[in-house]
Amino acid sequence: MGSPEPFSMSVRRKGLCFRLRKILLCVVGLYVAIPFLIKLCPGIQAKLIFLNFVRVPYFIDLKKPQDQGLNHTCNYYLQPEEDVTLGVWHTVPAVWWKNAQGKDQMWYEDALASSHPIILYLHGNAGTRGGDHRVELYKVLSSLGYHVVTFDYRGWGDSVGTPSEQGMTYDALHVFDWIKARSGDNPVYIWGHSLGTGVATNLVRRLCERETPPDALILESPFTNIRVELIYRYFPGFDWFFLDPITSSGIQFANDENVKHISCSLLILHAEDDPVVPFQLGRKLYNTAALSRSFRDFKVQFIPFHSDLGYRHKYIYKSPELPRILREFLGKSEPGRQH
Repeated sequence: MGSPEPFSMSVRRKGLCFRLRKILLCVVGLYVAIPFLIKLCPGIQAKLIFLNFVRVPYFIDLKKPQDQGLNHTCNYYLQPEEDVTLGVWHTVPAVWWKNAQGKDQMWYEDALASSHPIILYLHGNAGTRGGDHRVELYKVLSSLGYHVVTFDYRGWGDSVGTPSEQGMTYDALHVFDWIKARSGDNPVYIWGHSLGTGVATNLVRRLCERETPPDALILESPFTNIRVELIYRYFPGFDWFFLDPITSSGIQFANDENVKHISCSLLILHAEDDPVVPFQLGRKLYNTAALSRSFRDFKVQFIPFHSDLGYRHKYIYKSPELPRILREFLGKSEPGRQH
């Protein structure tokens, strides 16, 4: 017959079971409490989508883009509304980096009227215009001969204001108009990434409706609409707790609806191994656009990147094929081209 279990071992076992039950209760409590908190506090809903309070890298001085290796970039501040200020970076084509040294804002603004095309870049949620992957993309585009103008929406980075879908779209419209007032006959392309694709299609739909479309629209890692994209939809009660309040608060970013009203060439880039925005959403958005009558006279193209490449959600800029893709697409982006 075995000896009785030592008293100390029995106590430890009971203590471990008690701690495990306590942890389980805390997890269940949070699972129940957080949805109710989000349901009752619309401001939290917006913050969870925008993540504008996340500044990565944190210690960057946005007034000094040269600290990020952008030694041919100027920092501006634009004011679309009385209580809103936007921090803007303008990177000139890399071939001008020597001429750009020590130049002021006026020189950079005048440079927009040069013979080089311009890309207005609309970044995704979290971080700032100084995010590492964003900076690397600016460098690639600059090396290809593009001006790159990017900015932080109201409430991001050092931009002043309260984030909202309507406000972000108006910010993009203001910067686009600011560029067009200085760019002469140069092509202006709009590039949106992730959540920025929602801002981009909102903007381009509005531009097309007023008959001032951009020369092309590029969507990197796009979704169809915010309701579909949010991964928490798999939780029980997700529609009622999360999606309905988000929709009622005016946050939609309806790319799938917007592309039905856009009349300019469209390029979609998406990595198959994207863990943030599922690849199939980009493909579905392309299918919607390709069937839309609004694109019947314009080029629509979808470029997938195989999962073996490891580009995931934000590293498509690393592709050695990207220069060729852009050259071939933007060189054929004028009206009259077929799919």
